[in-house]
Amino acid sequence: MSPEFPEEPVDGFPTPPRTITDREGREIDLTEADATDLESLVEMYLAFDPKDRAQGIPPTGEDAIREWLELLAAEDSLHVVAYHDDDAVGHVMLVADREERYELAIFVLQPYQGAHIGTELVRTGLGLAQARGIEFVWLSVERWNEAAVALYEKIGFETTGSASFEMEMALRLEQ
Repeated sequence: MSPEFPEEPVDGFPTPPRTITDREGREIDLTEADATDLESLVEMYLAFDPKDRAQGIPPTGEDAIREWLELLAAEDSLHVVAYHDDDAVGHVMLVADREERYELAIFVLQPYQGAHIGTELVRTGLGLAQARGIEFVWLSVERWNEAAVALYEKIGFETTGSASFEMEMALRLEQ
């Protein structure tokens, strides 16, 4: 399925590296990820609560997680990791589809959810995408995930389609 994209572009996203203070007063470092972040991300995903998995991701089990994280080395993907101290606590990825449009996925460990880290991870990932000349970003979200839908709308995503369980949302980045 090829998503429709809004005509009006969105702008003003920050780029990594940057440090934010979350709503709990924790210093969170947002950095562009590469292969050196693999072990930290594996540990994060091993600790990820299975009830928060959606659409089959993140996968379960160390081998499946490692295979999935091979995306870190892919030329057509971008990744930003949120670190609290030395621990990965969040990850946003943008992966090119067949049409050179980028699908966004975000994951935040449960103890860090609701603290504004997800918002800043998405904004920072979009800033990196914009800096790399990416114009089209889309995602799918379970329609009952009201917190995620509200976050995406606040950032500038618009609903472009829906199926029985999922909504498709997209935005166009200013070039």
